[in-house]
Amino acid sequence: MDTMQGLKRTHYCGEVDGIGNEVIVGGYVQKIRDMGNLIFIDLRDRTGIVQLAFDDTTDRSVFEKASQCHSEYVLMAKGTVRERESKNSTIKTGNIEVFVNDLRILAKAQTPPFEVTDKTNVNEELRLKYRYLDLRRKPLQDNIIKRSQIAKSARDYFYENGFIEIETPMMIKSTPEGARDYIIPSRVHNGKFYALPQSPQIYKQLLMISGFDRYIQLARCFRDEDLRADRQPEFTQIDLEMSFVDVEDILEIGEGLIKRLFKDVLDMDIPTPLPRLTYKEAMERYGSDKPDTRYEMEIINLSDLVKDCGFGVFTSAIEGGGSVRAICAKGGAETLTRKEIDKLTEYVRGIGAKGLAYVRWVDDAPNCSFAKFMTEDELKAILDRCGAEKGDVVFIVADKDSVTLPTLGALRQKVAKQLNIIKDGFNFLWITEFPFFEYDEESDSYLAMHHPFTMPQDDCIQYLESAPEKVIAKAYDLVLNGTELSSGSIRINDYELQQKMFKALGLTDKEIEEKFGFLVDAYKYGAAPHGGMGIGLDRIAMIMCGAESLRDVVAFPKVQNASELMSNSPGIVDEKQLEELAIKTITKE
Repeated sequence: MDTMQGLKRTHYCGEVDGIGNEVIVGGYVQKIRDMGNLIFIDLRDRTGIVQLAFDDTTDRSVFEKASQCHSEYVLMAKGTVRERESKNSTIKTGNIEVFVNDLRILAKAQTPPFEVTDKTNVNEELRLKYRYLDLRRKPLQDNIIKRSQIAKSARDYFYENGFIEIETPMMIKSTPEGARDYIIPSRVHNGKFYALPQSPQIYKQLLMISGFDRYIQLARCFRDEDLRADRQPEFTQIDLEMSFVDVEDILEIGEGLIKRLFKDVLDMDIPTPLPRLTYKEAMERYGSDKPDTRYEMEIINLSDLVKDCGFGVFTSAIEGGGSVRAICAKGGAETLTRKEIDKLTEYVRGIGAKGLAYVRWVDDAPNCSFAKFMTEDELKAILDRCGAEKGDVVFIVADKDSVTLPTLGALRQKVAKQLNIIKDGFNFLWITEFPFFEYDEESDSYLAMHHPFTMPQDDCIQYLESAPEKVIAKAYDLVLNGTELSSGSIRINDYELQQKMFKALGLTDKEIEEKFGFLVDAYKYGAAPHGGMGIGLDRIAMIMCGAESLRDVVAFPKVQNASELMSNSPGIVDEKQLEELAIKTITKE
């Protein structure tokens, strides 16, 4: 095996230029073309590919070494840049090549389990098992590099706006934040456990109480929850907190960040201020608190039109305090056949609806699943309200609002994908004025929608105990293309109000002391008004890269069951380690 002695890289492969220049490059062999008296090697690094050339005038020892190379060998090559005879317009260096006079084979490689190419149909499980090979592929390298650019741009923005980057602990006390904690046993404090932070929430509030005024951290967060395409058990949050602010101040700094990221990383101008919807408006119009506004198909309320019709499904829903609502799939009749509508009916039943009424307008007269219960005028009124024409399909759900709205919201997304009507682009949206509590039918009580430090709107505090359904939180989310990027709120800074809030949430004095005692004590010494938010770095990277999954923007991701295939994590721990921690494992059948 050769060494690098005497060679020092002068150029990255994708940045070689200047005909006549002498350059030294290093990288992995992408491809070899051996034509007897001519050899071409495509050498790859993270910036791109450059062609190395060898011919019958090349020193024989160098030529023979080139002929021994295979895919993924690690090489360093020294040579002169010259014009390439056969140009390649698909790569940056496609007009030149390096005529090599010194070649070093620094490491040989076995035949990899899959070819390292830009496009691949290789099973993702295999690629994750050999993630270090998968990461050699340009699309993934570009994603990881772009993620790094996003992180740098965010830091630059906050530094320029007077924020201080402060690290908060990774080993903390377990506090309830919605998901399960990952816990760490303490060897020193037998029988006690640390938790990995689901967010730095309490610590960043303590930093505001400490007088730091503007805090920022690219914080690692951990949640033991079921995974989806846009979730990982460990993730990174662009976390911020500010003192002496209200909602508008947080939204302004958040919009500035978005504008900066998209300009720095994608050279794209995002117009601000960003659009806003209240939670109520978002649910009424889109059936979701994180709506995708890149397409229309808004929810339409038909209740006033059908409250006296002859269709019992509609009238009973309204009499029970619910509603009858619809979406209109413009031009969807050809794609949404009866067979497809049957599938959609099963889909909505699977997410809580009792059924799905529809009007499919293919021929001159619309085909209506409930026509025999309606007069012609009643059906015409429904179609007019929906703006339905020949070629359209109208879907209708009748039930409580807690069923109709999210059902039609989910159906709207599914139908939009089937009809391929989702436009390209980046549609941002603030969702504001969230309810403070949500009603839980199982427990017949109101539960908090947010963490217990969220500030209610000033005029709602009086309703905390008497009418919780009227309480609106000073909380806000940032949504991009139907994905929640960020969640935040103004925090309670008054000791008495915080105690009142804990009581409204049903916490006993003992629970308050055990879970939040140190924060409550801190409030006694004065806390400035403060608020903040956390923006998912992985999520915004995923969307900015056009990736389908967080796994495509995380270097070493977990899969659906929270395991990491490359290192076989999690693994079994040595019995001696368990003894030191006074832990005995019980294997579930």
